[in-house]
Amino acid sequence: MISMSLFNSMLIPILSGMILLAIGFNFRDKNAGVFSMWIGMVVILATVVIKILAKLNE
Repeated sequence: MISMSLFNSMLIPILSGMILLAIGFNFRDKNAGVFSMWIGMVVILATVVIKILAKLNE
């Protein structure tokens, strides 16, 4: 079973990335919106890559 702290360590960055994506999509006609979508995507992908690398390192 996955521990709650491990679950929260993945949930918080992914949720913040999703919020940034949603905000960026609403303001996609402005440069700040495009930047927000870019940062949100990087946060989500970085979280996934870090977890994959941690699992491979076990």
